[in-house]
Amino acid sequence: MKEKLLNIQNKENQNMYAFITGASSGIGKELAILLAKKGYNLILIARREKRLLHLKKSLESRYPIKVMVETCDLSDAKSCITLHNTYKNYPVTVLINGAGFGKVGNVSDIPLEYDLSMLHTNITALHILSKLFASTMDHGYILNIASIAAFQPGPYLATYSATKSYVASFSIALNYEMKRKKKPIHIATLCPGPVDTEFNQVAGTSFSLPSISAKKCAKIALHGLFRKKTLIIPSLSIKLNYIGSKLSPLALILPLEYKIQTAKLSSKKH
Repeated sequence: MKEKLLNIQNKENQNMYAFITGASSGIGKELAILLAKKGYNLILIARREKRLLHLKKSLESRYPIKVMVETCDLSDAKSCITLHNTYKNYPVTVLINGAGFGKVGNVSDIPLEYDLSMLHTNITALHILSKLFASTMDHGYILNIASIAAFQPGPYLATYSATKSYVASFSIALNYEMKRKKKPIHIATLCPGPVDTEFNQVAGTSFSLPSISAKKCAKIALHGLFRKKTLIIPSLSIKLNYIGSKLSPLALILPLEYKIQTAKLSSKKH
């Protein structure tokens, strides 16, 4: 019975497209695989063409779907607008803003161009694509990937934490606007803690809490998205961390976060 229902659902999804940024690795890649299993055609966006083409070949050989790939530097706002213009007439019913990166270090020591690229990728690209697709989609779902870091200032992770605060605040407000307009587009915000992806390598850090796999995180995220959850926090320990951040004073949070991040940097030097 379950298999029969899945086949019916897959047939219904055959004419639908999912648009995914950050699709070449990590959570974005795992979400692409899960949506392919559900019968969605895919539009995959990332910078690494070889990885995208390999994923396209793999998914098209396993599932009766179409996969289109676009290499794009999402830190360029004009490229984001061009992406939307290219695919706005496709029946996109799922948008996943998964592209993003971080950097651990003292704000005054990190090159300005690195910060600006992070701001443009984590905030501007997500804002543009969410806004434009929310305007042109008739119905559907938008999943914006933030972080548990969105809910507290993070010394030595200051810019990244601030970008994710923007993502969470913007996404929650946009979802409420859609409800008030009675437009059938649901926006969910995914706020994971540590996930086994390439984030650490890029950010130059290591996890201080137990991590979950990107596959598990993606499964929880998609389950929450389709059940129209507003905030998705994919593990008990991170949910407790979220509650703690709401209850704890900044006088406690700031030195604790500083100690955690500087300890990570020290451990990488040895």
